[in-house]
Amino acid sequence: MSTALVVPKQIAIPVTDEVWSDAGWLTCLISVDLPLVHFTVRDLLQLDVGAVLETRNADGADVSVMVNAQRIGWAEFEIVGHRVAVRMTEVG
Repeated sequence: MSTALVVPKQIAIPVTDEVWSDAGWLTCLISVDLPLVHFTVRDLLQLDVGAVLETRNADGADVSVMVNAQRIGWAEFEIVGHRVAVRMTEVG
């Protein structure tokens, strides 16, 4: 006996400024993806204060910026005072 698959019809809902203003209080997780060269579980277990991790990126190359595990753009690292920051270079 075969079973029919029923797929609900998708309805387009317009996204207005009002919708976004209602959602403005929601929190989200933003992260920067930093690919490392040959990083293994052994390396992870041996991490210690002062460890220097080599990245696959060339000096000054952009890194991906993620919000809730979705890529939203690219950024570059920058030193601001005594802190490391990211400057967005591409959004979208």
